[in-house]
Amino acid sequence: MATFLSGMITAGYLIAALFFFRFWKRTGDSLFATFGLSFMLFAISQSLSVSFDFLHDDKTVVFILRFFGFGLLLLAIARKNLGKA
Repeated sequence: MATFLSGMITAGYLIAALFFFRFWKRTGDSLFATFGLSFMLFAISQSLSVSFDFLHDDKTVVFILRFFGFGLLLLAIARKNLGKA
């Protein structure tokens, strides 16, 4: 059951990434591209977690990918907000 739910979460991350990439293509705003890239990193970390049976997230690779994903989100938001000042 945990594998099935992790697969659903991975699919959700991929769908979110595709939406952000579509918005980026339509508007040309780099915020959407960065969000899409972040969600791709989340999907990769989730699929690695399932593929190698890291269901308790006790591996450094999963944490590093998520750390970079959240870092990209924070940098994109900060760049967008500070760019208008």
